[in-house]
Amino acid sequence: MRVAASSSCFSTILRFWTVNLLFLLKLDVATVNAYNGKWRVLTANAGIASMHTAVNFYDSVIFLDRTNIGLSEINFTNGYCRNNPQDRVLKHDCSAHSVMLDPVSGKVRPLTIITDTWCSSGQFFANGTLVQTGGDFDGMRKVRLLDPCGPDGGCDWMESDTENLKDKRWYSTNQLLPDGRQIVVGGIESYSYEFVPKRKSREGSYELNFLNETKDAQNDNLYPFVHLLPDGNLFIFANRDAILLDYRRHKVLRKYPTIPGEPRNYPSAGSSVMLPLRHDDDFTVAEVLVCGGAHNGANSKSKGRDSPASETCGRIVATSSDDPQWVMETMPIRRVMGDMVILPTADVLIINGAQNGSQGWNKATNPAYSPVTYSPDNAKARFHVLKATTIARMYHSTANLLSDGRIIVAGSNTHQYYTFSGDFPTELRVEAFDPPYLDPSYEDIRPSIFNLTTKRIRYSLTFTAVFTVVNRTGDFELNLLSSPFTTHSFSQGQRMLKLNITEPVELGRRGMYQTTVTAPPNSIVAPESHYLLWPIQRKVAGKGVWVQIHSSDSTTDQ
Repeated sequence: MRVAASSSCFSTILRFWTVNLLFLLKLDVATVNAYNGKWRVLTANAGIASMHTAVNFYDSVIFLDRTNIGLSEINFTNGYCRNNPQDRVLKHDCSAHSVMLDPVSGKVRPLTIITDTWCSSGQFFANGTLVQTGGDFDGMRKVRLLDPCGPDGGCDWMESDTENLKDKRWYSTNQLLPDGRQIVVGGIESYSYEFVPKRKSREGSYELNFLNETKDAQNDNLYPFVHLLPDGNLFIFANRDAILLDYRRHKVLRKYPTIPGEPRNYPSAGSSVMLPLRHDDDFTVAEVLVCGGAHNGANSKSKGRDSPASETCGRIVATSSDDPQWVMETMPIRRVMGDMVILPTADVLIINGAQNGSQGWNKATNPAYSPVTYSPDNAKARFHVLKATTIARMYHSTANLLSDGRIIVAGSNTHQYYTFSGDFPTELRVEAFDPPYLDPSYEDIRPSIFNLTTKRIRYSLTFTAVFTVVNRTGDFELNLLSSPFTTHSFSQGQRMLKLNITEPVELGRRGMYQTTVTAPPNSIVAPESHYLLWPIQRKVAGKGVWVQIHSSDSTTDQ
């Protein structure tokens, strides 16, 4: 009996240490993202193939296509029809070309667009209003506004009669500025930038010859990558070159070295992010990452869609006072038309696109089905290949982050009109992708924000965050992420801040912790807007909570 008891005791101890060892190993697995994610179709028919996508602070997903394609696959239910004598395809149109989607149920609601939004641009204002600028034909100078509301709300697009663009903006880029306005940069034959709203009555546009200098035979200067740096200036990248622009004085402060390799902007269509800004260097250092692209001439008929896409990423410290250089790395999958999404964990997801060809109708092949993550802080293992989708996401596709941590993936139309046959038909299905941090086996280490002393966060002040977690293991952080406007492989206005927090203290209730958080210092680092606040533990993300960054109590409340 005594021997049996000792054996039983030994077995119990062995099981205890085995379980705990497996738990510790699981934490390490979570840290390196060994789980490869999961795909599911959220809706089989969104009604439109989204060319432009944004997510507002109600978690409503706004999809936009263009108007001059004839009928979409969703009609208005209230008897409305669009009557536009300038439309080149269908002047009396009872179908919608923009919808609002509920990412939980998959339900869609038609929205009204009058003028053509083909290859337009946009971003959110501080109060959550989505601004949409430019497009083709009758939409080139238009400014459109969509007030925030939930998926079942009554908000709809309004086209401004008083606020129009000075220059035609087709394939341009928007960036939210510290003073709350947006700057609109570039476009076909528009080597300039301007502001929305205007700073003064009858203000025009401002020449930016850099965009003319970077134009080549296939216009690889379109949809320039624009990033607001923490010094208040703009990093603007087009084709293979980049400048630092003081937009307030209309002065180019420096030219950066040419990135090695291929053209990176439309139609060669790489993508770019500004890597997360960090509190530990007072948010003063900004690195820009550019990945993918197409070989020179891939958009031409002579080389065509079989030309291999770029396999490289370039990374540069844009704020360096010395002589910054591009540091090049090789992706595991070459890619053109990829979307880059900053994840709550500060890794970068590279998703969608093709391995051959360029942007344009029927100008790419060999879909890049597998997403890849890029880990900025892991020099030994930058890239990790994730689970592949079965749906090709080629020209005119998008990817955006949701507050529950999923990535919503939509669009793909490689044809001039909706075409449901051939190699890459028009895609109306919407998918949700679960990145590795959503692995259900991580639930015991996944943190959840329980309470914030305020969701209206004022610059430089502190606030308290209370979070819960089953197993507290260290390495807790809170990250802020903006909600961008995504189109043509670039998420306009995307930025992340890694915030300064105190060491979490356990409260009286087991599994509940409190930390003090310091807000961003100013509107240059974090322009006034709505952001998602993400709790992270050991590279495992909890659900994001919408907060509003503002400078005074006069800011429009959410």
